[in-house]
Amino acid sequence: MAPWNRQIEVMPPDELRQLQYRLAKSLIRRLYETSEFYRRRMKEHDVRPDDIGSLADIGKLPFMYKGDLRDNYPDGLFCAQKDELVRYHVSSGTTGKPTVVGYTRQDIENWSESLARAFSSCGLGRGDVLQVSYGYGLFTGGLGVHYGAERVGATVLPTSVGNTERQIELMQDLHTTAIACTPSYLLHMGEVAEKMGVSIKNDTDLRIGILGAEPWSEQMRGRLEEWLGIRAYDIYGTSELSGPMFTECSEQQGIHIWGDIALVEVVDPETGEALPPGERGEMVVTMLQKEAFPLVRYRIGDITVLDEEPCACGRTHPRIRRIQGRVDDMLIVRGINVFPSQVEHVLLEIPEVGRHFQIVIDRKGALDTMLVRVEVSEEAFSDKITELMVIKKAVEHRLKTTLNVAVGVELVEPGTLPRFEGKSKKVVDRRSL
Repeated sequence: MAPWNRQIEVMPPDELRQLQYRLAKSLIRRLYETSEFYRRRMKEHDVRPDDIGSLADIGKLPFMYKGDLRDNYPDGLFCAQKDELVRYHVSSGTTGKPTVVGYTRQDIENWSESLARAFSSCGLGRGDVLQVSYGYGLFTGGLGVHYGAERVGATVLPTSVGNTERQIELMQDLHTTAIACTPSYLLHMGEVAEKMGVSIKNDTDLRIGILGAEPWSEQMRGRLEEWLGIRAYDIYGTSELSGPMFTECSEQQGIHIWGDIALVEVVDPETGEALPPGERGEMVVTMLQKEAFPLVRYRIGDITVLDEEPCACGRTHPRIRRIQGRVDDMLIVRGINVFPSQVEHVLLEIPEVGRHFQIVIDRKGALDTMLVRVEVSEEAFSDKITELMVIKKAVEHRLKTTLNVAVGVELVEPGTLPRFEGKSKKVVDRRSL
């Protein structure tokens, strides 16, 4: 797919790193001079702007944490005047105070530019109709994707979430070619469509899915693509960064992070030491051009791998591999680290298993227990106990082999587990009750 901004997207890597250094140097000096928080934090760690003499010296700067955002609620980290702000977004799903993110006009422009490059890289542009089934409002998903799609000339259908049958009707009547939503909502939409007698694969023009806002696996991608007749692309972003900003390109081999917008590091989650490309660790991001709400070495908590190998699409910017979980979403069961995405990976490789599951963590006496409730596929469901027991034992064996911890499995009928129009809630942890 042709680049949206060829000059930037195919910039030689050495030139890109030089650009990153100039932007980082300018950002750090500005924050030291104008931000009480950053100036105090840098002094506490005995580092000054003049100490940053190369891109590698960014590692001298202290980390920033989610707690810093909450401690400075609502706008203690803002670096723009109030009359320069054009929008607020507020994060959801956190404990305590939420995170408030402010935007200048240029911040909105950079956000739209980032998504214009991303959407172009996976084939979205003029002539497409993008159905935006992310939430609008305080959540960044809907409006962010909306502006980026309009930037590349696509027609936007702002359906938001819910009213699924109406969404399917509009998808048919207005010839939607792309949809942006959570993977779990697209699963739900496909099931509702079938109940309506509609095949998304055969009865609509849908060809692209821009999917994110929750963990999903490569196996989930395969199932969605085969079932719905689309190509499914991973999208990444958080409210702190601006919102959804980056996607996979047509190669589907990792998410391009535009180097002039964000500088990405991967560090050991326990020690904070930088890891080389190719090693799995915690993602750390410095936003190089944000005006209202800059972030320097922010530990997002997402687990990924940095990939700096050349991409077959021709774009030279680094990629991150599929998010493999979160440091703070990680489950510890009998001393073993477990990510819900690992469970999904195993389940979706088993043909007899349906598309939906739920993890229930509990404690019996001093021991943790883990139960995975799994829908059996329509084809494999049977009233014969012996057949279901064979499936159950196979699932238990595969999970134990992968997770290195014994897992109970409960098979349930298709359509039994809860469906969600927003982010799915795959984990129920009863240990805290």
